[in-house]
Amino acid sequence: MRVLIVEDEPFMAQALVNGLRREAIAADHAPDGRAALEQIECHDYDVVVLDRDLPGVHGDEVCRRIVEGHSAVRVLMLTAAASLDDRVGGLRLGADDYLPKPFDFPELVARLHALHRRSGAPPPPVLEWAGLRLDPFRREAYREGRYLRLTRKEFAVLHVLMGAQGGVVSAETLLEKAWDQNADPFTQAVRVTVSTLRRKLGQPSLLHTRTGAGYYLGRSA
Repeated sequence: MRVLIVEDEPFMAQALVNGLRREAIAADHAPDGRAALEQIECHDYDVVVLDRDLPGVHGDEVCRRIVEGHSAVRVLMLTAAASLDDRVGGLRLGADDYLPKPFDFPELVARLHALHRRSGAPPPPVLEWAGLRLDPFRREAYREGRYLRLTRKEFAVLHVLMGAQGGVVSAETLLEKAWDQNADPFTQAVRVTVSTLRRKLGQPSLLHTRTGAGYYLGRSA
């Protein structure tokens, strides 16, 4: 999952970004409505966490433009106002969910996962492929019952690859889904992460490279 945090309060924004990255969720930050709209045009986000009271382009207008132009993107609206009228107003604009401030971080994470499941065909709660088993909510992965001790990035890469069910996933797609906007497009991070993940998966090898195309999970003989 890739999330955009639209929040003008820098300390809160950084806390949210750091917390989501610890949950293996790629998170970017936009400090105002105009920056948010620019980033949404450039990146493929699953969910936008949108502060309603933004300077410049108001959160209501940002929400309206997302709903009109990016129907696959889910919107979780935040606001310090907790009245019923505020909640109803946000939902009428097209927001998919509403969370008043202050809120508990675990609740935000749970709501993001719920919105992500609604963003397309719902994935199975546990992914399985050729003896691999990945539980995205427990953050656990196994091969033939053997627990795999993975870093956050290795887990995120494996999650994307297992979701492809044997299809080839490009390095660019992995960078888009498992990293964030600060990742250097010329970085070797994807290659290095895939290499260490391949080693941790063990033998016979399941993680393969298709030269010039990307990576895919095969089946053991």
